Amino acid sequence: MNRVYIPGGTFLMGSPADEKDSYNDERPQHYVTIQPFYMGKYPVTFAEYNVFCTATKRENPSDERWGRGKRPVINVSWQDAKDYCQWLSEQTGKKYRLPSEAEWEYACRAGTTTQYSFGDDEAQLGDYAWYDKNSGNTTHPVGEKKPNAFGLYDMHGNVWEWCEDVWHENYNGAPTDGSAWVSGGEQNKHLLRGGSLNYITRSCRPAYRNWNCTWYDIIGFRLSYSS
Repeated sequence: MNRVYIPGGTFLMGSPADEKDSYNDERPQHYVTIQPFYMGKYPVTFAEYNVFCTATKRENPSDERWGRGKRPVINVSWQDAKDYCQWLSEQTGKKYRLPSEAEWEYACRAGTTTQYSFGDDEAQLGDYAWYDKNSGNTTHPVGEKKPNAFGLYDMHGNVWEWCEDVWHENYNGAPTDGSAWVSGGEQNKHLLRGGSLNYITRSCRPAYRNWNCTWYDIIGFRLSYSS
């Protein structure tokens, strides 16, 4: 894994009511304290995931004829992503996992409080993300756009990324220690973050939340582990 060290800290998670294009499920804003951890510089690629498929004798997911190699893996379920984390942990001795929703937003924001990790000017999004206006309705190899201040690539757009948490319709009662929120909520739904190649600008905001029960073609994932 090409990893990035994410320093610990406390941040304000979610969006204020007056933020442009924000949604009620991104509130109430609340402070969360994150412990230091490592996160993948890029989403897991087809090249990396194919090694797992070969080793475990499972079928390679479809690339929708968009290409494989350094493009982010797609067509993976939340359980597929969990299985990959477990397999890689066994191979390396490190405890890989999916990031919590709070860790993901903290890492995406990279110390900012703005609508995007680069500021509030959505006209700059194309410098950092593949989304509906510039993707050509296809995935793209990871790392082709600018990184955020932590050195993470493709946190905006390209493919949705699974988080560990289950879906809750708002942040009332959410953990404040950075852990995944896995109790209560809708247990058949898991969190997605980051937007994707065919979603509009507002969906690429760090605060934007989405969910899915299983998977569809533009969902991938990114690895994390604690030091």
